Amino acid sequence: MNIKAVAKLAQVSTATVSRTINGTAKVSPAVEERVRSAIEALHFYPDTNARALGSGRSSLYGLIISDITNPFFPELIKAFEDIALVHKQEVLIANTNYDPERMKLCVTRMLQRKVDGVAIMTSEMDEALVEVFSRRHIPLVFLDAATLRPGVSTVSIDYVTGVTAAMEHLTGLGHRRIAFISGPQRLGAAQARLRAFKRVQKRDALDDDPQLIQEANHRVEGGHAAMLRILEAFADSDARPTAVVASNDMTAIGAMGAIHDRGLSIPGDISVMGFDNIQLSAYTSPSLSTVNAPRAEVARAAFQALLAARGADGKLAPGERYAISTGLVLRESTGPVRRV
Repeated sequence: MNIKAVAKLAQVSTATVSRTINGTAKVSPAVEERVRSAIEALHFYPDTNARALGSGRSSLYGLIISDITNPFFPELIKAFEDIALVHKQEVLIANTNYDPERMKLCVTRMLQRKVDGVAIMTSEMDEALVEVFSRRHIPLVFLDAATLRPGVSTVSIDYVTGVTAAMEHLTGLGHRRIAFISGPQRLGAAQARLRAFKRVQKRDALDDDPQLIQEANHRVEGGHAAMLRILEAFADSDARPTAVVASNDMTAIGAMGAIHDRGLSIPGDISVMGFDNIQLSAYTSPSLSTVNAPRAEVARAAFQALLAARGADGKLAPGERYAISTGLVLRESTGPVRRV
């Protein structure tokens, strides 16, 4: 089946079919409806590669994420794809697994497919790779990273307010000895969360033993291992932290497993607070108190940034910063400090 058959059934020219498919020029709603109906009736699938060559646009956005196994990212991918479908855009997804070499391969795939823009929802992007996109005038939007410039925007989650609110919730429950399990400190987002924790720790004169802070990898097993290190460092129940804040929910879930493994109760012995509010956090035992980082809002902002990146003249528009608010979601894993 080819474009001529679609044109014949829709009773229009092949040029009109092409304009309708590519969106390169306006056609009347009635004509567009006839063409779309003919395409559906004939099961015609336009060659997107040929379309990209003809129009210079692929109707394809790239979406690069860090870790497909972390539920934060599939939830973000779903929201991004839902918006893309409405705008008749396809999405090419790439997963870096926090590996710089794999990131380079992801970038190569994006360039080979001639993407119209890329949402980089990870903070380990090499500046040299950013330049590769910039030289080709491909718009970018980052999560929690990037210096604004033409065609380069950023979506920033308010980690400071989120971590501060989590800490204030715990201190309000009487906790003074609070541990923190950070993410990998090579990642800007993990650094921001740790800085926020330390700021409240200092501001409120909380216990600041260095061993209360342990670095992990934003995964369940990393949270489990970090929590075990904390419990081993403070084997005496009087010295043990009464609460722990984790850099993300996967880390918190791992920490909860370690606490249970040691025969301790949550929140009776140790309160646990996560960050992200992934769907799974509502179904842990006990359910996890956390900070909500709304994926749908992140996806909408990232998509909007790519849409707005090209001006009417085709040139790259100035980059923008999109702020995403956070808020507490209180469940069963946090409670008052146990009084002896």
